[in-house]
Amino acid sequence: MTIDPRSHMPVYMQLANLIREQIESGELSPGAAVGSEMRLSQEHGIGRDAVRMAVALLRSEGLVTTARPFGTRVREVPQRRQVELAVGSSVIARMPTSDERRRMQLDEGVPVLEVRSPDGKVDVLAGDEVELIPPLSPTGHEE
Repeated sequence: MTIDPRSHMPVYMQLANLIREQIESGELSPGAAVGSEMRLSQEHGIGRDAVRMAVALLRSEGLVTTARPFGTRVREVPQRRQVELAVGSSVIARMPTSDERRRMQLDEGVPVLEVRSPDGKVDVLAGDEVELIPPLSPTGHEE
């Protein structure tokens, strides 16, 4: 796919789609460098502002991460741990506050899961690090 400046779709979205396809196909694997702003700009014949906007879009989707001096890389998928819910618990998915993002060291675009137990206790968990398991009934079956 090439970038078409005459397309109805903005060039930054075209670049984001191109990189997203490379990630989803495995052409760009977790940890792989996406490329510098300058290289992507020259390679695709678009401005650096458009490259910045494309990378920002991919960061907001949780597909890439940017850190100095490493540049923009495909985000590693964290190992998931299983969390068993208590009977009567509820779960709300939401985006983290900036304080939660810093404290939990979350990449941009990663939601949190707010788990409320029947006794009122609230746990906030990184949405990409847990797998919620439904509670088992006394008979050993899922509720």
